[in-house]
Order: sequence, then structure tokens, then C-alpha cells
Amino acid sequence: MNCDELRDHYDLYALGIAEEPERGEIRAHINRGCEVCMAGVKRSLETVALIGASAPPAEPSSQLRRRILASVGSDERRAGWIPWWAAGLAIAALCVVAAYLGFNGREYERTVARLRSELREQTAQITSLTEAFAILSGPNTTEASFGGMQPMPPQGKVFLNPARGVLLIASNLPRTPANKIYEMWIIPKGAKPVPAGLFQAQENGSAMHVQAGTVDVRSTAAVAVTVENEAGADQPTTQPLIVAAVPPAPR
Repeated sequence: MNCDELRDHYDLYALGIAEEPERGEIRAHINRGCEVCMAGVKRSLETVALIGASAPPAEPSSQLRRRILASVGSDERRAGWIPWWAAGLAIAALCVVAAYLGFNGREYERTVARLRSELREQTAQITSLTEAFAILSGPNTTEASFGGMQPMPPQGKVFLNPARGVLLIASNLPRTPANKIYEMWIIPKGAKPVPAGLFQAQENGSAMHVQAGTVDVRSTAAVAVTVENEAGADQPTTQPLIVAAVPPAPR
């Protein structure tokens, strides 16, 4: 199948409910580095993540949950959506093009480096969106909001899933000073904050950050964000910009 034939199935693929043969065809296109399908699936995953973040909590059916969780299973996430040999194939193709066009060595090296960087960035973005969707749609996900009571503060939501990790979706984040970065913290009850990853906001002040892995939601009091040096810190050194209190887990 070509990309035009698969275009209407990107959203179903992002939801984990695409049927065969479209599901296998889309995955094959992504595995060989098809830019059209990679961009289409990325847009669909972004849409699904944003809709999930803004919609009221709902309990998915057991059948839908099984299909969603199967589509973002740990083996697939560890392997990534673009295998290592996809970069090799792309670079091999570039060699042929470079020879045909008579690129000089320096131009060739720059082009190869750019291609490698773009492939790594695209893979990281798709992996992050897949992990975010797994947290949003997973069973036992707890939701906490922040920033709603102040005028134009950073605001958004935090989602915690015991088996999948923590997802932060924020808006109105100010630009960080030079050599500074945002750091997320998981704050256990009666214990020191635990570092939970570094991130930067987009130009429009929005940000999505995923800390994949297991998390003890019952013992977590809050999730916070501070501004730290670009290397990060072992413990917060500034006043938290974001504090999302985690509601008590139901008994």
C-alpha cells in the first residue's frame, strides 16, 4: 500500500485499533523511515495525547484497553519504532545520491550528520508520544491539575500510572534563562524529592515531559518543577514553579 492509501488509518494506528493489513503496512513504512507516514503518525499521536489530556477521566472498555496496551507494550517501546538498520539504509541511499550529484566530502559529512540527527529526533519524539499515550490510557492512572487559581501561571495536568510512569503537560511556561533548564521532581510523602527528568518548553510556552518507568503513586505527595542549571540537580535549588498535589488513592 502507498502513503495515500494509509493516510486515513493513521488515527486508528495511534489509538492502537488499526486492523490488518493497514496496521502492518504503516509499521513497515515507519520501519523503513517513510517521512510521510512518520509525520502522519506523529500528528495523530499528538492529537490523541492532547485529547486525552483535556478530556474528563473515563474508564476504557476492557477490550479497548487490551488493544491499546498491546500496541504500546514494553518490547515495542524498548525496540523503538525505527530500528537501527533504518538509519543505515537511509545513509546508504544517501551515499548513492551523493556520488551521483558529486558532493564533496565535507558536504557529504554534513548531510549524513544532519540525517542521523533528524532520525534520532524523530524516533525520540514518536517514542515519547507513545509513552505519553500509554500513561494517559493505562489502567489506574491518577490525574492532578496545577495552576488553575492564579492569573496566567504555568498550568496543566500531571498523570501518574504505577506501571508506566509520570506525564506532565503544561502551558504558559516562561522561557528559561541561558544555561538553565526545567527539572521535574516526584515528591514522596515525608521524604526528599526524587529527580524525574529534564526538559525545555516550546516557544509558545507549552511542554510535554514523560518520565517512563514505575512510580509508587500511593506514597507520592506531589509532582513539582523547578528551574535548574542545564546539567540538572540532585535536589531542588529554586522555588518550585509548578506543584501538582497528587490526590489520595482510593481505598
